[in-house]
Amino acid sequence: MSTRDLISGEADVDSQDEDESFDEETGEVRRRSNGVKDMNGHLEDSSEEDDDDDDEEAAAAVRKDFIVEDDEEPEERERRRRERKKRRREEREEEEAGLDEEDLDLIGEANPNFERQAPSQPKLKRLKRGHKEDRDGHRSKGIEDIFASDEEDETTFRNQRQSHRVDPRNLQDEFDDFIEDDFDDQDGAPDDDDADVARPAVRTYTGIKDAAGLDEAALEDMKEAFGEGDEYDWALSIQNQEDERDGVLDPDDPEAIAKGLELKDVFEPSQLAEKLLTDEDHEIRAADVPERYQLARAPYKDLVLTSDQFKEEGIWISDFLWLRKKIKPTLKEPFRKAVAKVLEFMVANEYEVPFIFQHRKDYLIHQEKVPVTPDPNDPGAQDFVINAEKLLDQEDLWRIFDLDLKFRALIDKRNALSETYRKLQEITDFNDKVFETMLPAAVTMEELQDVQDYLHFQHASKLADLAALNASSAPNGTHRRPGSGRALFDRIRNSNVYRLVQSFGITADAFAQNALKEGRRRYTEDPASHPEDLADQEDIMDPPEYSTGIQCLKAAKAMFAEEIALSPKMRKVMRAAFYQDGVIDCFRTEKGLRRIDEHHPYYSFKYLRNQQLTEFSDQPDLFLRMIRAEEEGLIEIKVRMQNEESFKKRLYTEIESDNYSEVAEAWNRERREVLNMALLKLDRMMARGVKENLKNECEDQVAKRCREEFGRRLDQAPYKPKGMILGTVPRVLAISNGAGSFGRDAICWAWVEEDGRVLENGKFTDFFLGDPDRGQEDSEDVKSFVKLVERRKPDVIGVSGFSADTRKLYKLLDDIIERKDLRGPTYEDDDSNDRSDKLDLVIVNDEVARLYQTSERARLEHPGFAPLTNYCVGLAKYLQSPIKEYAALGNDVTSITLDPAQTYVPREKISKNFETAMVDYVNLIGVEINVALSDSYTANLLPYVCGLGTRKAQQLMKVIRLNGGDLVNRAELIGDADQQRLGAVGGRVWANCASFLFIDYDSSEPESDFLDNSRIHPEDYDLARKMAADALELDEEDIDAEVNESGLSAVIRRLIREDQQYKVDDLILEEYAEQLESKNNLRKRATLETIRAEVQNPYEELRNNFTLLSSEEIFTMFTGETRESLYEGMVVPISIKKVGEDYLEARMDCGIEGTIPAIDISDRPDVQPRSLFQQFQTVQAKIRHINRKTLTATFVMRENEVRNPVKHNYDREPGDWDDEQERADKDSMKEKNDVSGRTQRVVKHPLFKPFNSAQAQEFLGSQARGDVVIRPSSKGIDHLAVTWKVSDNIYQHIDVLELDKSNQFSSGSTLTIGGKFKYSDLDELIVNHVKAMAKKVDEMMLHEKYQNGTKAETERWLSTYTEANPKRSVYAFCIDPKHPGYFFLNFKAGQHAQLQSWPVKIVPQAFELQRNMYPDMRALCNGFKLLFTNMQNGKRPGR
Repeated sequence: MSTRDLISGEADVDSQDEDESFDEETGEVRRRSNGVKDMNGHLEDSSEEDDDDDDEEAAAAVRKDFIVEDDEEPEERERRRRERKKRRREEREEEEAGLDEEDLDLIGEANPNFERQAPSQPKLKRLKRGHKEDRDGHRSKGIEDIFASDEEDETTFRNQRQSHRVDPRNLQDEFDDFIEDDFDDQDGAPDDDDADVARPAVRTYTGIKDAAGLDEAALEDMKEAFGEGDEYDWALSIQNQEDERDGVLDPDDPEAIAKGLELKDVFEPSQLAEKLLTDEDHEIRAADVPERYQLARAPYKDLVLTSDQFKEEGIWISDFLWLRKKIKPTLKEPFRKAVAKVLEFMVANEYEVPFIFQHRKDYLIHQEKVPVTPDPNDPGAQDFVINAEKLLDQEDLWRIFDLDLKFRALIDKRNALSETYRKLQEITDFNDKVFETMLPAAVTMEELQDVQDYLHFQHASKLADLAALNASSAPNGTHRRPGSGRALFDRIRNSNVYRLVQSFGITADAFAQNALKEGRRRYTEDPASHPEDLADQEDIMDPPEYSTGIQCLKAAKAMFAEEIALSPKMRKVMRAAFYQDGVIDCFRTEKGLRRIDEHHPYYSFKYLRNQQLTEFSDQPDLFLRMIRAEEEGLIEIKVRMQNEESFKKRLYTEIESDNYSEVAEAWNRERREVLNMALLKLDRMMARGVKENLKNECEDQVAKRCREEFGRRLDQAPYKPKGMILGTVPRVLAISNGAGSFGRDAICWAWVEEDGRVLENGKFTDFFLGDPDRGQEDSEDVKSFVKLVERRKPDVIGVSGFSADTRKLYKLLDDIIERKDLRGPTYEDDDSNDRSDKLDLVIVNDEVARLYQTSERARLEHPGFAPLTNYCVGLAKYLQSPIKEYAALGNDVTSITLDPAQTYVPREKISKNFETAMVDYVNLIGVEINVALSDSYTANLLPYVCGLGTRKAQQLMKVIRLNGGDLVNRAELIGDADQQRLGAVGGRVWANCASFLFIDYDSSEPESDFLDNSRIHPEDYDLARKMAADALELDEEDIDAEVNESGLSAVIRRLIREDQQYKVDDLILEEYAEQLESKNNLRKRATLETIRAEVQNPYEELRNNFTLLSSEEIFTMFTGETRESLYEGMVVPISIKKVGEDYLEARMDCGIEGTIPAIDISDRPDVQPRSLFQQFQTVQAKIRHINRKTLTATFVMRENEVRNPVKHNYDREPGDWDDEQERADKDSMKEKNDVSGRTQRVVKHPLFKPFNSAQAQEFLGSQARGDVVIRPSSKGIDHLAVTWKVSDNIYQHIDVLELDKSNQFSSGSTLTIGGKFKYSDLDELIVNHVKAMAKKVDEMMLHEKYQNGTKAETERWLSTYTEANPKRSVYAFCIDPKHPGYFFLNFKAGQHAQLQSWPVKIVPQAFELQRNMYPDMRALCNGFKLLFTNMQNGKRPGR
């Protein structure tokens, strides 16, 4: 292959002379000239097919000395034309017989293992339309065109998968698209004006007239020339018969479709589940039950509660909630009734939580009349007042919903046990009073499990017989054998030895009843003989297994201990004791001894002791961290009873006999031994259960905290500038410098209209404010910014970013607004005068924008935007509607961290709590359904509407569109058969969702109802109309006349038309409420208040004002630090920015800058700072003060200060910490170091650990990428080892040679790595070497060409890409796990080329490829392409 072949190819048709691309950082449009002339500009067009055939035949005739005349015989011309037509039809049929590209792609998506054959050279070329001003020009593809953006490859690949398109370039060489230019930071974004060749439609015969659209004369001529078009009907008939025999689906045959393939026959179940297209999903859509109820109750959909069980559930839930409610004791009975009523709404009526909270609020409140002395001066004064007490809030309703599910699980298991017991009674005539008593008394799953364990222990043989009986009737005839342990005890129970068990004088159940203090006390009876003597009797021994008295006594004690341990009552006693007197101790493991030092986050509980269970209710995150440490093998959590010995002594009195004799004492000793054996088993069981329950409780508390914080995020109206009504969407100008350095890197901005459209965006590169006093003018970008604000007139400017430098940008913008007197929107003040205030400038919470900027959603919405521009769009839209932005995240919303302990809680639990919070607030604000049809962000709210869900929301939108689009009233949602309108939802779902889907009122539309634009439920429309009539003082005749003339909503229409809504305030609603309750048994007092409010202001904004970030939140957002991670007195590394005569300016890694005065630099005031330090040097300093508002700090560098950092002070009670164990461990570690074969290095650095390589890797296993451990080196005292985490399970060990050491124990003043890199101290080495390489690793792994996978997986991806694009080439990077610090550059130069890979080495500040250094990924990609080009030209790359 020559260089000319590499860079030459066929030209794009209608391509432009100047191509546009986009700046990767800012999205700025750039042009580049391409002035190379056409080399190979051929074009194949199917429209010229007939002419081409004629020309070919004419040329062939000339070659054979034939004379082709125009006046040849008509029969001959007709024959040749028919042959050509036949040949073309055969080619089309052959082409259509195979699968087209979309079919192949669909199969490839459904079956990743499917390998499609490479398509041949396409017959059609895609016509690429240039820019509008250049579309008349044609040019070839020249050398400049070869260097296109990397993203163009991916865009073309995606476009080819999405539609039936052909590669527009049709290049001669397979590498023409491989060499692409990244130098100019340009994105090859596809032009919106590109014209694509559409996929041809399926050809079906429609008849000549319909197909041609010709008149009768023309049709007759055509028939004479081409026939009737039915020449091949016989062949088509045979083909149809073969298709029918082979099972091919005829799309025009409904019966064939009915018996044809289904989705599940084509797609994998996981794919159908992901797209919600399984049979279960269709059932959920079709069922007239709220979707969330269907999903939650799916495991119990066949369970039907009896009336007694339903009453039991009400009591069970109310008792559970009552313990947590702070309500007066006198309200316990009303509280229980309220819970029972809510259950009725949820179970019987299937109302969801928002409906109950909004429309059944009266049942959540307890009202009572309290007598008072009436005012004697007011003859109409009442002699009572109404006191209202709120019994249940919205969070309680969700708790009732969860408890209902738990109770259903409880009843389901109870029914299963009851059924098993009934079947046992059918095959064996017996009764077990313990089981019959404890089963209905079990109120928790633990207690039910106790009953089940008891049943399986006491009746193991009967259950085995039942299983065998069931298995014999089953098709396979198999059954499970009982466990060996149960079989052993069953043999004892059926042997003579069990008489010895009975000789203990008390049953396990009787003893447990004594311990439980239930009923009268059961006394223990002593046998006449000693235990050993009784065991030696022949009627006790049961040879051969139990042939001695010792064996018999041992077996009897084991049996009795097992009976006690499996007694449901005894377990109840133990469980109550553990929860009341249980304490938790932490014991470090050998692994934790080494790993957890004083700087480790787990050190706070390394020696924690005697912690009451109740103490974790206030700090659930502590216990969850303990659980995480135990999972990592660093500690062991032990649960025990605090007063275990006194508890045992009390139990001894319940099992021992009261007799005083040698025999009685001997038996009591045996009884105590049996009890100890049982308690040992029970202790382990209870400790495990308590720990698991405490973990779940702590997870629930943290999830609740996250839900509350998420609720505060959602409870924000759009940002409200002065003079605007709360809820109005503002116009926003968002601006950010991202992670760039202020003053050096570009600043991006985006202008977003109130409807969410991004109308303008750009960047500023020279942004500084001038100084008139010094004659310094503003920069051009500042002038452009001022013009932009004056032209667009934003309501607010939002700013945010990724670093502390964003605070400088905020300060500059504030100065510009102040100096240029930029004003906000004009509004009327209280005196009706027009005024405007200074333009609002706010720092925006960017947690959503950070996720949005690189998301697929951003790419689809704004394909040409740079990530930072998308980030600005996200900021602007967050100001316009926070709840819509959170809803648009979907499942990714759980990626937002709202609590430090959130990472310890399962993602499913966090997601569930976030969903309920979203449901609460979406139904608070409602959804305008007609807007949702056209606005995807509004449509994202629909799944959270009461009664709906993801599936039903999709179905709702689909049916509304099928019915013709926008709704006029809410009644249209349930359909109308007479008007041929499909029902979008069923009756029950409609009852749930109707009031939360509102429709804008249109007075010109006769069927439009004002109440459909309110929170009033359709069931209460009559009440609203009655209130409107009373407010207008209309009598019955007036009302009838209005209704007869204008319909049911006539009175409301008149009230609105006459603008007299305020009159409803004069109505006395208390009388209305009393009449409704006395006559109709309806409690509607709160509902009437809602109607009054909604009539005057429908769907009023009830959310709080937009919440501005606090200084602490801004500090964390810009620096990533919290008060726990960065505090005063902490010693940190700082980088010196400037060295003055009597001060230093420094900067921390998190971006906080500060100064160090001369007095705090050194203990030697006579030494100048410039003689000690230099710019960019990294040193250790102690934080003296942090200004969290300005993101600045002051430091001290004096040696005596740095050596004494502030230590954590833990507030512990005496006995909470094992000081003795802590001292012993420190001494032990010191002794181990002394005994080791060499001198143990001790380096005064916070990152130094006395680890070997394995320990260092183990320590870094749970740390972040780029974290470092400094450790002793095995190469001697003049070496140190630095281990840093490259990626998960990949660690690089760096050998550091120390030079210029003053003694063998001191650190060298010069540190070298590999003889190439030299540093003055460890801090400089870490920052400028390790951290620099870690940044390069991050840059590599965040690059679009990086593949998360093994080398083999990356090569498979390359092969798949080239198979789909045979004429294209592709490359990708992946990590080399065997060589830490190295990556593979894998590439494939076309479909049939070999896979190749080159190693890429990470070095500080650069990437090394073939001994060439590249400062960033763009340079690396372009360098690789140039190296490959040179290699193809015969110049081998450097080795």
